[in-house]
Parts: sequence; structure tokens; C-alpha cells
Amino acid sequence: MALSNRRVMMQKTAAAVGAMAVAPQLMAQNAPVRIGYSMSRTGPWTGGAQTSQEPNFLLWAEQQNAAGGLDVKGVRRKIELISSDDRSDVETVVRTYEKLMGSDKVDLVLPPWGSNANFAVAPLANRFQYPFLAPTALSRRLVELKLPYFFLLLQQPKPMCDALVDMLKANGVKSVAVIYVDDLFGLENYAALKVALQGSGINMVEDKSYPGGVKDLSPVLRSMKDKNPDAFVGFTYPPDTILASRQAKEIGFNPKFFYASVGTAFPLYKNVITAAGAEGVLGMGSWNSKTSPGAKAYFDAHVASQKKEPDRWASGACWAGLEILTNAVKAHGLDRKAIRDYVANTTHKTILGDIKFQGSENVGTPGTVGQWQNGEFEVVWPQKLATAKLNPNKPAWK
Repeated sequence: MALSNRRVMMQKTAAAVGAMAVAPQLMAQNAPVRIGYSMSRTGPWTGGAQTSQEPNFLLWAEQQNAAGGLDVKGVRRKIELISSDDRSDVETVVRTYEKLMGSDKVDLVLPPWGSNANFAVAPLANRFQYPFLAPTALSRRLVELKLPYFFLLLQQPKPMCDALVDMLKANGVKSVAVIYVDDLFGLENYAALKVALQGSGINMVEDKSYPGGVKDLSPVLRSMKDKNPDAFVGFTYPPDTILASRQAKEIGFNPKFFYASVGTAFPLYKNVITAAGAEGVLGMGSWNSKTSPGAKAYFDAHVASQKKEPDRWASGACWAGLEILTNAVKAHGLDRKAIRDYVANTTHKTILGDIKFQGSENVGTPGTVGQWQNGEFEVVWPQKLATAKLNPNKPAWK
């Protein structure tokens, strides 16, 4: 073989070897970002999960992929969502995340729906060192676990109940009747409300717990009606929120302030109870499309993509969490420890305003109260965040 031919062959071989060495790096850069989660698509958690979380996960992946992919430290990589139905079952949630983080070794995870599921999986996420930004977990006990990889986006029971009592006191309320679901969410909020009421001058005239999946609340509502309280407070889940409202209407229980929790801020509530029937009803809420220009853009994109409105409470927190995660990956790639440190130590600009974490708790977003007014769930308390003025006298049910 001529010397010149031998030199050309050696050059080609060297180039091939070099390409082989570079190929895995290029393949990794072009590989999709695998993001796993479990979500309730069947069972009693479905209404909340399919309103506040999964539609937002799908919209986020759609937007990022339309832009060429998630910005991973300057390199655009498509998002691949790996998900399954947890059937509203805590054990299924735990098994799913064990597989996603343990054997599947996905790049990132997104959280399941609800306080109970997040409480079960939080220690697991911490053990596998996956940052968890939970938008539908509301539990002081989760904060007290002091898990460095776990962050709660929702306002917790104390700020929410403090805001509620502050509003009631400012509007002359002297008596309140309370129902609460007998689980982590209901018990913690009921306990926070009792503390908030101390020294307020507001008397709790009746308080009753009820089991999850309750089918009839009319006996307790009739008892409360007989006591004629100024305010009713329900720490309720979406089916119970609708049940309590329907049965209160049926028996003519219409206190000046009627407050129910999860589900009140859902478009479903207005659709089922009707806009006229929902008028004046209060609930947990933190935003609407008037909150910020970013909130308006998100609201419009959600309607265009998902063909339905987001709820005015946890959907905002869910989107804010996705904003935070997006910025973390842009700055630090898929280094989960670096993402965790970024989340923990940064004041984050979001559609809800500034979010900052103290331990696991979001201390940047204050407690809020929302109210249905003319077909929109308005933020009415505290006044500095209000998108509309509080109506302090609920009209009769229609």
C-alpha cells in the first residue's frame, strides 16, 4: 500500500474513533429528558388531579417541546413524560415512585395529587434525592419532617386560616360553624382554625368531622342552621364541597359567609352549582387572570390547549412550580442536588408573585381567601392582593 493511501486510511480511522468517543455525549445531549409521575385518573382523587395538576403537566411539556425542548443548561432537549394512573391509592403512588426513581432512574419527577399521597412519597423522594415541588399538598406535618428535597407550594393551614379569621373578624362575624374531613388535610386545617380563632371574639358554635366519601351532610347542616351562625366553614374536598353547597341550598342554610375549601375555586363548582348559585361563596384561592400579566398568559394558554379553565387555587401553584423547575434546569442542568439548592435558596419570580422557601414551606405567598363574583373567583383577602372587593353578605342560594 502506498504511503499516501496508508496515511488517508489512518486519518479516516482516527476520525471514526474520535466520532465514537464523541457520540455518547452527543446522544446524551439529544436524548429526551425523562420526567416521571403518577396521577389519579380514576378513583376519588380524580376531580382534583385532573383539574389542578395533570392538565398543567401536559401544557408545560407541550409548550417546552414546541420551543424545541426543555432548556438543559443551554441545550434544548425534548420532554418525555412517563406517567401512570395511581387509581387514587396511596400504596400505588409509593410503588410507582419507587420504580421511577429507583429502577427506572428517570431524570426528574413531578408530584402526585393531594396531601396524603405527597406525605407518603415525600420521604422516598428525599432518600432518592429527587427535588419535589408539590402544588397540592397542604400539611404542617410535611413541613415538620424537614426533608431538604421536598417543597410545598401551597399556603399552609396557618396562613390560610389566619387570613380567613382576619377577614371574618374585620367584617363583624361573631359565630362560626365548622365541618372538616377526617384526614390529614381536614384535621390540620381544623386545628389551625381553632388557634386562629383564639382571642378573635368569634365563637365556634358547632364543629363536626365527617369521613371521606360522605354521601349525606344534611343532618349536621340542619343542626348548624338551627344555631344561626354568621359564618360556615368547611374543610372539604371537591365532592364534599359540592355536596355541602347543594344540601345547604336544599335546607335553606345561608349564613352571611359560606366558605368551603378544595373545589370551590374549580370551574366545575360554578358549572355544577351555576354562576348565580355560586355567587358570594368563599373558598381557598390565591390567584386569577388579573393577578399578573404572566397569570393572564398562562390562563389563556391553558384554555387554548386543554379546552378548559384552570382552577383559581392549586393550578396557579402548579404552574409556578413548573416555572421554578424550568429555571432551575436552565441554570443547573439535570444535577438534582444543584436543582434542590437553587430551589431552596432563590427568591423565584412566578405568576403568583415572589415565592421563597423556608425549609419546605413557601413563605413568599400569603394566605388568601377567594369569592365567586359574577362568574369569576376573585381574590378578596387580604386587601393588598385582592382582585375584587369582598361581598360581606352572601345572597340567597339560587
